[in-house]
Amino acid sequence: MTTRNGELSPQVYARMGGVLYLITIVVGIFNEAYVKGRIVVPGDVTATAANLRSMESLWRIGIAGQMLMVICTVTLTLVLYVLLKPVSKNLALLATFFSLVATAVDSSYLLHLVEALFPLGKAGYLKAFTPDQLSVMASLSLKSHAIGYGIGLLFFGPFFLAAGYLIFRSNYFPRAIGILYQIAGVGYMTNGFVHILAPGFAAQIFSVIVFPVFVGEASFCIWLLVKGVNLDKWKAHQVLDA
Repeated sequence: MTTRNGELSPQVYARMGGVLYLITIVVGIFNEAYVKGRIVVPGDVTATAANLRSMESLWRIGIAGQMLMVICTVTLTLVLYVLLKPVSKNLALLATFFSLVATAVDSSYLLHLVEALFPLGKAGYLKAFTPDQLSVMASLSLKSHAIGYGIGLLFFGPFFLAAGYLIFRSNYFPRAIGILYQIAGVGYMTNGFVHILAPGFAAQIFSVIVFPVFVGEASFCIWLLVKGVNLDKWKAHQVLDA
C-alpha cells in the first residue's frame, strides 16, 4: 500500500516495525535465556570455559543472532523515524542519532563475544598459559562485553525518552505506550550508569528494570503489529506539519 506520492503508507511502516521489533525481542530472549543461560555460569570461570568449549556452535549461533538484532535495530530506527517525525522532525532525528550511537556501541562490543573463544582454542601458543589463566582470559572478555552492552543500553535511554514523548504526543499511538517507553528509557539509563559507577549492583538493577522495559517494548511491538497507525490522526498531523 502506497500514498499518492509513491511512498509506503504509515500502516505498512507500522507492520514492518512490528515484525522487526518481534524479531529483536525473540532473538534477545533466546540469547539471554537459552544461549547464555546454558553456557555462562555466574561466579565460575572454569565451568563457563568448559561450556564454551563444548557448546561453541551454540555460542556462535548466539553471536549471529545478536548481529541479526543489530541489522533489525538499524532498520527499525528508520521505521520509527518515519512514523514519529510528523510530531516533531527534529526530536525524531535526535532519537534516531541516539539509537544509532547505541547500536554502534553494542556492535563494537560483539567482538568480545568472539574474543572469548580465542583462549579456548587449540593454537600452539596457548600452551604458554595454564588452563586457569585461559579460563580467566575468556571470562574477562565476557565481562568486557557485559559492561559495553550496559553502556550501549545507556545511550538507548535518551532514544526511548524522546521516542516515548513523541508517541505520547502523536495521538495516533496510545499515550500509555509513550509513558511505558519513557519508563524503559529511565531504566536503560539507570542500568548503564550503574555498570560504571556501582558495578557490584548491576545484576540487581537489571533484575529490577527488565520487567518494565519488556512491557514497554512488547506493548509497542504488539500495537504496531495489530493496530498500526490511526490514519485519520496521522493525516491531521501531516496537515499541521505542512
